[in-house]
Amino acid sequence: MKLLDLIEETGRLAQFAVRSAAALPAALVKGETLRQLYRILIGSLPIALLAGLAIGLVLWMHVRGVISNNRFASSAQAMQYLPTALALAIVLEFAPIGAGLIIAGRVGASLGAELGAMRITEQIDAVEVLGLSAMRQLVGPRVLACMITLPLLTIFMAVLAIGGAYAAEMTAGTLTSLQYEQKTWEGLTLDDAVPAVLKTIAFGFLVGVSGCYFGMKAVGGTEGVGHAATRGVELATLLVLVANVLLVKLIQVLVL
Repeated sequence: MKLLDLIEETGRLAQFAVRSAAALPAALVKGETLRQLYRILIGSLPIALLAGLAIGLVLWMHVRGVISNNRFASSAQAMQYLPTALALAIVLEFAPIGAGLIIAGRVGASLGAELGAMRITEQIDAVEVLGLSAMRQLVGPRVLACMITLPLLTIFMAVLAIGGAYAAEMTAGTLTSLQYEQKTWEGLTLDDAVPAVLKTIAFGFLVGVSGCYFGMKAVGGTEGVGHAATRGVELATLLVLVANVLLVKLIQVLVL
């Protein structure tokens, strides 16, 4: 019975995702999209920037520590690849998945709670009674805002992480500024960066759909709102992790 329930719930979620995608064109011209974009981006930016800086510093300490502990035949020569390794790790994986998980945790809960409260207080019913589409008026703008926000946050995180690693190397490392910059841009190309950033658009869609789905179907008063927020975070996080694995493999196939 539980398996059948899971299959049924998956089907409903897939249907909701299709309806959300169909509502995206209408959301492009709605002022609500700008409001949601501002709310999500500005609200998530401080923690994303702090996370980016922390990622850059921690990666620098780990990678430089490994190279310095005589694990390579020539530590001095291996140190030349430090900027390249850090830049690739940050841009290809740490910044995209970090931004995805931040948005999943923060926005997934916010969307679930917000729309859940609107459902419980019958505001969504009022929208539908007026002959308006709740998908176009409420869901589409929120999903589109998530899709726009995530690539921007990814870029901000990547820049700050690379900058943090650069500052750490200039403060306590042995490479010169010119050496570090040359090695960073030698190893990092647009063919690497663009697909890594673009895949976060899919993350944004999944996070938006997850939060809105549970919010729209919330029942049971304030407890139902909390349940919708929790389920939105759980599903958004799971989908981001699974999508990351699939998209990385797809990008490798298409690029290579």
